[in-house]
Amino acid sequence: MTIETLIEQTTITPTSDSMSSSPFEAESFNQAVMSTYARFPLALDRGAGCRVWDTQGREYLDFVAGIATCTLGHAHPAMVEAVTRQIQKLHHVSNLYYIPEQGELAQWIVAHSCADRVFFCNSGAEANEAAIKLARKYAHTVLDIEKPIILTAKASFHGRTLATITATGQPKYQKYFDPLIPGFEYVPYNDINAIEAAISELDEGDYRVAAILIEPLQGEGGVRPGDVAYFQKLRQICNETGVLLIFDEVQVGMGRSGKLWGYEHLGVEPDIFTSAKGLGGGIPIGAMMSKKFCDVFQPGEHASTFGGNPFVCAVALAVCQTLSKENILQNVEDRGIQLRNGLNAIAAKYPDHISEVRGWGLINGMELQANIQLTAADIVKAAIDRGLLLVPAGPKVVRFVPPLIVSEEETNLALSAVEQAIASLVA
Repeated sequence: MTIETLIEQTTITPTSDSMSSSPFEAESFNQAVMSTYARFPLALDRGAGCRVWDTQGREYLDFVAGIATCTLGHAHPAMVEAVTRQIQKLHHVSNLYYIPEQGELAQWIVAHSCADRVFFCNSGAEANEAAIKLARKYAHTVLDIEKPIILTAKASFHGRTLATITATGQPKYQKYFDPLIPGFEYVPYNDINAIEAAISELDEGDYRVAAILIEPLQGEGGVRPGDVAYFQKLRQICNETGVLLIFDEVQVGMGRSGKLWGYEHLGVEPDIFTSAKGLGGGIPIGAMMSKKFCDVFQPGEHASTFGGNPFVCAVALAVCQTLSKENILQNVEDRGIQLRNGLNAIAAKYPDHISEVRGWGLINGMELQANIQLTAADIVKAAIDRGLLLVPAGPKVVRFVPPLIVSEEETNLALSAVEQAIASLVA
């Protein structure tokens, strides 16, 4: 039985009201929208659960989820109710006033993490910017560092602003945007000797390492999980030197790893960590969390017009509460095991084409052999033709990041589509 047949048996048929009133025209879109994305030839119109439909009414199984963002899938009742209730009540006010919904969300995060304080913004890049600023102020005012250095990992990804592309250890994101922001140095991921050497070498004169900004699992860098021993040694080094340990949990946090936070896989707690993507389930929100000892911001030193407004906080709180209420983390763990087992079975059939399957929970990567012409984009395109949406994580890694509510049946459908896509490409 093909994936098309299986999907047809479980399809949600779009109603006439849900279809686009006029045909989508890519040419007019491209004339008006900047070409900052190499878009696949697909225009999506609506979604429900883990399924989406294009403007022609064709159905797809969504294993992209807005790139690890749609935590509860599409049109989840808890989000629909929260959106409807809050937009009719109060959607935006300034942070010059107390915002009860913001307080409730912050209290939930503090109660369910190692954080003592929360700052709200609009995106992962903004959350990481806030963490960088906080680390720099801490360096100047507490550590007495004249020229603080923040260490980040090669192959990392921290955002698209000037500071966060500088923090990102991938030259391809920095090309043409120099001069970059000073104060960053890069070390290999999961290499403790490189960290120790960098701290020692940079401890000269006015320059000193003030913080280490790192992902518990590298997402854009190829879905590479952190090594437990490495991160535990990092924590020890930071304890001994006073260097701040900052985790970028923008992609891996909010349950995607099978635990609420990625650091829980590593047996350590960061001093500062960031979140976005899955926090709002697709509603734009970011957050920077810290321990009390390094919360050195004073009024006027950092801010966000839209950050933490009543609307986004009400929706994000609904997402957070639903994660707990519906025991979604257990589903993430179960479906993650199922997905990795299935991908490993496919890899065993194509050892000349697939080198490794890795990940946590529902953030997983399938890496292709380096010496073949087949790319991740090739597989993504072939999967689209079979009703499955996937996303690359670099040129040789196919990323699987479905909504956290994905079912056993839908996971099997995805595996079937992937196997068919690979078979068609290597035939």
